[in-house]
Amino acid sequence: MEPGGGAAAPGEGDICCLSYNQDCTSLAIGMRTGYKLFSLSSVEQLDLVHESYDLSDVYIVERLFSSSLVVVVSHSKPRQMNVFHFKKGTEICNYNYSANILSIRLNRQRLVVCLEESVYIHNIKDMKLLRTLLDTPRNPTGLCALSINHSNSYLAYPGSASMGEIMVYDANILKIEVTIPAHDSPLAAITFNSLGTKLASASEKGTVIRVFSIPEGQRLYEFRRGMKRYVHISSLVFSMDAQFLCVSSNTETVHIFRLENVQDRSEENSSWSGYMGKMFMAASTYLPTQVSDMMNQDRAFATVRLSFQGHRNACTLVTIQKLPRLLVSSSSGHLYIYNLDPQDGGECVLIHKHSLLGQADGGRDGDMEASPPLPVSYAATVARPSSVPSTSTVIGYSEDGGALRGELLPEHEFAVGPVQLDDEKEFPPISLYRGGQRDDRR
Repeated sequence: MEPGGGAAAPGEGDICCLSYNQDCTSLAIGMRTGYKLFSLSSVEQLDLVHESYDLSDVYIVERLFSSSLVVVVSHSKPRQMNVFHFKKGTEICNYNYSANILSIRLNRQRLVVCLEESVYIHNIKDMKLLRTLLDTPRNPTGLCALSINHSNSYLAYPGSASMGEIMVYDANILKIEVTIPAHDSPLAAITFNSLGTKLASASEKGTVIRVFSIPEGQRLYEFRRGMKRYVHISSLVFSMDAQFLCVSSNTETVHIFRLENVQDRSEENSSWSGYMGKMFMAASTYLPTQVSDMMNQDRAFATVRLSFQGHRNACTLVTIQKLPRLLVSSSSGHLYIYNLDPQDGGECVLIHKHSLLGQADGGRDGDMEASPPLPVSYAATVARPSSVPSTSTVIGYSEDGGALRGELLPEHEFAVGPVQLDDEKEFPPISLYRGGQRDDRR
C-alpha cells in the first residue's frame, strides 16, 4: 500500500483503508462506519483532526496535504467520488463514473481517478475534467501514482496487464512522457519521490525493487527485498528527502533501503569491502544476466520485525520532532512508530503504539476539534433553480462516463499557484453541468 493507500480485504475488521497524505503529515482511515483524519506531528500523541460518520464502508479517503479538502468513496456508491471541505462541513461536489472507482490520487494541481480500464484527470482548481485515458490496460487494483511537486504532475500507471511496464504521463501538459520496461512480471507497486524526479516500482513477485530517473526512465538503483517469491507488496514509499525507500508486504518484515550516491560508494574503494565489490563487479561482466543482476542488487539498510503478519498495512518514512521515524499503520487498528538510525541502519526500535479506533494507546485526546455540522451540498447552496431534475451534482461526461472519447475539453485551465484550502478565505470554484450545458458558478 503506497502513500495513496489501498483497500483492506473484507473481514479484517472495522478498517477498510489506510492512507497518508502527500507529505505524510496526516493519516486517513476509512471504516465500516465512516472515516477519520489524524495529525502525525507528535510521537506520544495522535491527534484526531476530523471524523465523519455520514458515509459507511469508506474504502477510499484521501486528504490534500494539510488542507480541508478530502475525497471519499464508499462501497455503498462505489462509482461516486465525494469531495468535501470538512472544516466548513460542506460537500464541494460529487462525480459519478462509468465503473467502480479503484483509487484516487491528488496534488495541488490535479485530481486523478483510476478505474479498471480508464483514468480520469481533473483540474483540482475547479474539478473540471481535462482528459480521459480510455482503454488503458486492465488494472484491477487501480494501481497508479501521482507526483506531488508543484512544478510537475507526473502520473504513472501500468502499461501492460501481463508485464511490468510503466506508463509515465505528464498530467500538466497532458501527454505521455516515457514508457519504462521495469519488470518481467506485472506491477504491484509504484511511487514517486517528493520532487517527481525518481520512480520506484515492484512487481507481483515482490523480490526486486527498482528505481528509475524521471522523466528519462533510466534505471538508477536495484534492491532485493528477499528471496521469497510472490509476496504481496502492501506499501512502497520514499522518505521526503528521497534518501530512503521503504517497502512492506504481507510478511512480518519491513525493509528500508538507502539510496546512496555513486560518489558515496566510490569512497569505499580503498577498503576491503570496496576491493571485494570491485571483484564482484568484474565477475558480473561474464556471469549469466540473472546471476550478475542478483550480485549487483543492494540489500536492506534497515529492517523492522512487525509483531503481526497477514494484515494489510501502510508505511511511511517521516521526520517527527526532528528525528527520522518509520510509521506503520495496520488494518488491525493500530499505528506503530519506530526510530530509524539514518547512519547505521539495522533493526528499527518500536517507541510507541497508538490505537486508531478508540481511546486506548493514545488514540484520542481532549483538545481535538469537534466534528463539523453534517455536510450540506455546495451545489444546493449556489445553484439557481433548474428545470432538469437531478439527485446529485452532475458532471459533463458523455453517456459512457468519459470526456468525448478521450479528447481534450476545450478551454481547459491549468492551476495557477497552489490550492490552499486550509485558508478559510479560499474556496474552490465548482463547475455544474445541467442537461449537458456547463454552468460555471463561484
